Amino acid sequence: MKLAFSSNAYMQFSIEETIRRIANLGYQGIEVLADVPHAWPAGLLPERREEIRQCLDKHGLTISNINAFMMNAVGDPRQPYWHPGWTDPYPHYRAIRREHTKRSLQLAHDLGAPHITTSPGGLVAPEQTWQEAADIFYEELMPCVELAEQLGQKILIEPEPELLIERFDQYLEFVGRIDSPAIGLNFDIGHAYCVGEDPQDWVAKMAEHTVHYHLEDIATSRVHAHLIPGHGGIDFAATLKAISATNYDGWLTVELYPYIDTPDEAAREAKEFLTQALSTPGISIRTAQQP
Repeated sequence: MKLAFSSNAYMQFSIEETIRRIANLGYQGIEVLADVPHAWPAGLLPERREEIRQCLDKHGLTISNINAFMMNAVGDPRQPYWHPGWTDPYPHYRAIRREHTKRSLQLAHDLGAPHITTSPGGLVAPEQTWQEAADIFYEELMPCVELAEQLGQKILIEPEPELLIERFDQYLEFVGRIDSPAIGLNFDIGHAYCVGEDPQDWVAKMAEHTVHYHLEDIATSRVHAHLIPGHGGIDFAATLKAISATNYDGWLTVELYPYIDTPDEAAREAKEFLTQALSTPGISIRTAQQP
């Protein structure tokens, strides 16, 4: 297992400065935000993409994932993370999400990233049933799945509290109708904890679907607000042991976007806590050397 840090905590910095800072803190990987101010796909010319690749190489960072969930660039007044959604009642809003996802897949291909993460459908509108919203999500997502197959990429659905797919059984129901190796799960341990699914109890059950992990802590109230690992109620020792027991050797990406005013401090503390937690016998982790 390898530690990465998500660039969405560094929204007050350029992508180059973000790469430099995350590398200097000793992380091996970076999750790149496919959004402003880092890598909004619609605005990235080939020359700009090459500059990002060169910066990653210079600082020895690997992309763990492309985060195509957040869409601040659209400036949707309803909420900058969830909207536009896959299940929006208005087709033109759904189209914005769909086309952004296609561009993010191409960005992942161009930058050498293995996959993208996306919203688990969006909010279910008052006039929609769960199944009606799921049907809309399926119809909008399938053109992206076809493109992902063509590019050799994966689309990872990330269950999220309050959205269409909150729980793992809902994820399994939805992906059961998609026969494609391009679909996988982004297992966000904090989101699972928020909906009462303690992550250590679900790691093994979801292992065959899990391609990538997001790590953050959540308060014991289980209210959805990302905290630095060790500041909340998640049992990290049990969760990390469960992950290690599945022989997972991919990325553990720390996602702490609420800490935009103190990203270095949050990233540093998270790494210290997780490195200590991962030092338990029987858990395997690779870490970069401190510069």
